[in-house]
Amino acid sequence: MALKKTEKIWMNGKLVDWDNANIHILSHVIHYGSSVFEGMRCYKNPKGSACFRLKEHMERLKNSAKIYRMEIKYTVEELCNAVLETIKVNKLESCYVRPIAYRGYGKMGVNPFNCPVDVSIAVWEWGKYLGEEGMEKGIDVCVSSWNRLAPNTMPAMSKAGGNYLNSQLIKMEALLNGYAEGIGLDVNGYVSECSGENLFIVLKGKIITPPLSNAGLPGITRDSVIKLAKDNGIELIEQPISRELLYICDELFLTGSAAEITPVRTVDKIQIGAGKRGPITKLLQEKFFNIVECRTEDKYNWLTYVK
Repeated sequence: MALKKTEKIWMNGKLVDWDNANIHILSHVIHYGSSVFEGMRCYKNPKGSACFRLKEHMERLKNSAKIYRMEIKYTVEELCNAVLETIKVNKLESCYVRPIAYRGYGKMGVNPFNCPVDVSIAVWEWGKYLGEEGMEKGIDVCVSSWNRLAPNTMPAMSKAGGNYLNSQLIKMEALLNGYAEGIGLDVNGYVSECSGENLFIVLKGKIITPPLSNAGLPGITRDSVIKLAKDNGIELIEQPISRELLYICDELFLTGSAAEITPVRTVDKIQIGAGKRGPITKLLQEKFFNIVECRTEDKYNWLTYVK
């Protein structure tokens, strides 16, 4: 999906022209993948432009950095304000937001401690990550031949740039074989997550999602869906999911800041349920978009408005 150029990118407290937002080729991050980042959306609604769960995203950014011993010099509040400032200066009503902290230019070598931790925030207009049509009709996915990260190797709870090399392998394999997305299994063969989304199945009226111990990222949209399901009287269980359950479940959907809530219609060319978006997936989509588009009360205080 092509990037739509905006005017400014926030870099270490300064607003820089899009075309001048550059780093040195010998920056540590380019050679060793030493970055942590976030992806979040700002939605236009009748009350204005609202960032979805802004504080939680900035808290996760700080936590990701902490795991990798990267000290971000900005507070959560300062990062939140920087996001709002960047959206405002670019005059965007709705957009995707990419905050990133990374090891910059210093000394070369695996040791990152002699390299500064720089922070940037970019915003741009972005449509539906897995396609407009997929939000209603569902997408086709496969189980990848690539496993997700093994415990005590790469920390899956950190949204780190280097971790996403594994995601790229899963995504490329899926695309080359005609699928929109790939599902990664953990080292024990249980369902983990997709290349950039958490996963939920519906079976006999109950929602099941893998626990984070199955090498999944603690997704903020995942957490939102769990709250919405429970508050709407839908039983939700966190438990390991075997591969074969993917084929016989009644519904399957993916969640993520980019993907939002996207239904799946086939896995490995096996039809899921009726082969289209199911009723529970549709209900959760409606509840989610009713909040972000301000059709119902934001009782969770998930929205932060750009002023």
